[in-house]
Amino acid sequence: MKQRAPLTLAAVTAALAALTGVAALTAPAADGKAADGKAAAARMPVERSLLVCPGPSSSDIAETTYTSFTPGAPAGEGKGSARLLGATKDAKPVLEPKEPGKPLGATASGADAPALTGSADGVLAPGWTAQLTTKVSVGRSRGVLGVGCTAPGTDFWFPAVSTAKGREDYVHLTNPDDAAAIVDIKVFGPDGPAKPDAGTSESIRVDPKSTKTVLLSTLVPGAQLADATAHVTTRAGRVGASVQVGEEGVGADWLPASADPAGSLVLPGIPADAASVKLVVFVPGEEDADLKVRLAAPGGSISPAGNEQLHVKAGMTAAADLKDLTRGEAGSLLLTPSDPKKSAPVVAALRVVRGSGAKQEIGFIPATGPVGARATVADNRPEENATLLALTAPGADAKVKVTASPGTGGGEAASKEVDVKAGTTQTLTLAPAGGKGSYALTVETVSGGPVHAARTLSLPHEGIAMFTVQGLSDDRSTVSVPKAAQDLSVLTG
Repeated sequence: MKQRAPLTLAAVTAALAALTGVAALTAPAADGKAADGKAAAARMPVERSLLVCPGPSSSDIAETTYTSFTPGAPAGEGKGSARLLGATKDAKPVLEPKEPGKPLGATASGADAPALTGSADGVLAPGWTAQLTTKVSVGRSRGVLGVGCTAPGTDFWFPAVSTAKGREDYVHLTNPDDAAAIVDIKVFGPDGPAKPDAGTSESIRVDPKSTKTVLLSTLVPGAQLADATAHVTTRAGRVGASVQVGEEGVGADWLPASADPAGSLVLPGIPADAASVKLVVFVPGEEDADLKVRLAAPGGSISPAGNEQLHVKAGMTAAADLKDLTRGEAGSLLLTPSDPKKSAPVVAALRVVRGSGAKQEIGFIPATGPVGARATVADNRPEENATLLALTAPGADAKVKVTASPGTGGGEAASKEVDVKAGTTQTLTLAPAGGKGSYALTVETVSGGPVHAARTLSLPHEGIAMFTVQGLSDDRSTVSVPKAAQDLSVLTG
């Protein structure tokens, strides 16, 4: 038997230090102890955050606003830095926030506004949030297009994409790293996987520090899929991924990725005046899904007539036309297994249209995770009725604290606690006192069950109810760091 080499005290110390830096994803128990009765891991603020923002628009008349915000009090103690810069080598910073608690904005015009990548460290890292909002007043891509910048990843689901005539769905892939990323895109329609064009949907190379856009219909030529699901994965590296949708006659918006596949989902923030709501669901696994469909309205949960249940076959995309589902009251869609003992994970998104005739405008609401301890959305506008926050408690009563930051041009932060009854959606508007410019909204769970949230930003133009909806998910600003103790037995072989 080969004998292990003895460890030096320095090596032991290094090993212990490394152990204390490992981040666990499980929160400690309420009594501060782990399941085995030992002291639980402490929760510590993250030390570094990464964000990726897609390129805003191909329109020459696009007007884009970038906004960055980190929750917390203005930095009195501690240091930190953050930079968002163009996704090209040697790019100059577009935004460089200096302290938490104060949003920072920048603007860009035309089709040359870049995709962005960036990082934050120190006091600016925990909960760092960025948003890009683009307004295009005329043309095929007219509308308000809003999307939150996201952490780079390796796996994304996009229900509600389309390759049908009249739709242009572009997958935006942004690589923040110094090595190339290799990406696969698969499309699933109502009959399962769409046959791809040879060599176009697999091994798509995204160069380091760059962005690439892929027109979805070119991956499956001849397949006129009105309702489909795109699955974006990486073979090497990681990317930020979002889908920009343009639809003839109803404008344009971003379709963010759905929450991870789960048996129950919440799609929050359907506008009260939605003229049309379509639900698109996909089952990634091998078991069919039977879902109960409910609307969480201000007064409680109701089942939409004729669409109380939805059956979705494994590996296939299903759609349900919910029409004017909300009937004048903002709400959120709840998807749960028809049989709690038989649950198949699904992904889902809503295609929402406001207005009528030539004055229609499109938006998308993917399934969104709970706000958890804290979640933030940037770039809220102080104009009357411009910003509406929707809060949904799918299973149990809850209380949250909502805080409006100062504006990019000043003002005083404002806070409010909100009770959300189980199975309901509550809406509110909140803005900083005397605020000027855009501001951030932060939602913190105070007590009770999980809460899901979404912000609707409405910027009407010439009678068109231009809007965009962004979900708020846990900012994961802390991680669990296990406690380590010296164990001298490692010195013996």
